[in-house]
Amino acid sequence: MQLKDLKIIVTGGAQGMGAHFAQRLHEAGAQVAVGDVAEERLAALPAGIHRRKLDVSSEEDIVSFVNWAQGAMGGLNGLINNAGILRDALLVKKDRTTGEVKKLSTADWNAVIGVNLTGATLMVREVVAKVAESGQKGGVVVNMSSIARHGNRGQSNYVSAKAALAANTVTWSREFSPFGVRVGAVAPGMIETPMTQGMNQKARDALVSNIPVGRIGVPEDIWLAVKFILECDYFNGRTIDVDGGLNF
Repeated sequence: MQLKDLKIIVTGGAQGMGAHFAQRLHEAGAQVAVGDVAEERLAALPAGIHRRKLDVSSEEDIVSFVNWAQGAMGGLNGLINNAGILRDALLVKKDRTTGEVKKLSTADWNAVIGVNLTGATLMVREVVAKVAESGQKGGVVVNMSSIARHGNRGQSNYVSAKAALAANTVTWSREFSPFGVRVGAVAPGMIETPMTQGMNQKARDALVSNIPVGRIGVPEDIWLAVKFILECDYFNGRTIDVDGGLNF
C-alpha cells in the first residue's frame, strides 16, 4: 500500500516514536489521526494531522475515537498500535537490608496489560471491524511489540503484553485475510524516547554496552521498519526485530 493512500490511526502519538510516525506519514501524504492521553502534547503535532485525546485503557474511549477518526478522515484503512506504558518491578523481591519480601502489585500488572495488550487488542478489533463494515478490500495494522517479548528481568507485565501482541500478529493475519487486512509487528530494542530517557543511568549504560552497533536506536530506525510493513503488500503475520543486535 502506498503511504499516500493511508487513512491511519496512530495511538500514543503525542510524543516519542508515535509522534515521529505521525509526522512521517503526514509528510508522505497520508491522512493521520493521532490519539494520546497526553492531550496537551497533541497540539505540538503538525497542522493537518487530526488529533484527539484517547485513553486506550477505556473501551468506551476506543470505540468513540475510532468512530471519530473514520469520520474525520473519510475512511479508515490503517492502524499503528503504539500506545504503551511501563510499570517495571520484579515479580517477587527480597529487600537486602530488611529481608522484607515485596511483590509486583496487581495494580501495576493490570495497568500494563490494560494499555499494552487489552487496549491494543480492542484498537485492532474496532479498526478492522470498520474495514469489514465498509466492504472495502485492503488495510494494514502494525503492532508495536518489543525485543523484551523474549523475556526480560523485572518486566513480567510488559513481556506478557508484548509477547502476546507478537503472537496475535500471526493470529490476526490469518483471521483478517477475508478483509484483505495485513498485520505485522515491529519489536524495538532500546530506543531514544521519553520513556527510556527516564531509565536509571547505570542500567542504561549497561544495556547500551550490549548493543553491537554501539548506540541507542532513534525513532527513525523504527520508522523504517514500520514503513516497510505498511508498503510491502507481501509482508504479513511476522515481527521485525530492530534492536541493533542487542544481546540480552
